[in-house]
Formats: sequence, C-alpha cells, structure tokens
Amino acid sequence: MPRPDNDPPLSKPMFQALSLAWELGYTIAIPLVVLALLGRMIDKWLGSSPWVLLVGVLLSIFLSTWLVYRKTKLIVSAQDTVNNTNTKTDVGDKTKGMKL
Repeated sequence: MPRPDNDPPLSKPMFQALSLAWELGYTIAIPLVVLALLGRMIDKWLGSSPWVLLVGVLLSIFLSTWLVYRKTKLIVSAQDTVNNTNTKTDVGDKTKGMKL
C-alpha cells in the first residue's frame, strides 16, 4: 500500500532522536568493551586477575560519563542558542508597534 505524500517516512526530529540514541549507545559501549578487554588481556599477562579488568571497567564508566556529559552540554547549549534567538526575534516583533 503506497504511503500518502503528506506523511514522510521519518520526520527530522525522529531521525535526530534516533541518531542521538545510537551515538550515546556507542559512546557508552565502545569504552566499556575496549577497556574491559584490554584489562582482561593485561590481567592474563600479569596474572593479576581481576584487578586490571576492574580498573578498566571503572575507567570506562568515568570516561563514558564524561563523554555523555559533554555531549549533553553541547545539545543544551545549542538548544539555548536557538531559544534565545527565537525569543529575541519574538520580543522584537512584539515591541515594534508599541509606544513607550
């Protein structure tokens, strides 16, 4: 059954949300997997199981938290910029015809 022309397959906000979720998933998963595997390999080499593995996992938690915080901060500041631009425009438009 064909889709109506006025119903796009993916709207821009939906695509942005999915993109952000995908990016945050990788931001959390990649450091965890890489540092845990690296810690496991070093543990086998040194015979110090599970200490380096635990350090790698803890380090990946801190790294992932910092990366997610940085990404969130960028998104919030971009949204604030958009909101401030829209607010200034709206206020300017509303006060044009007013007498002070």
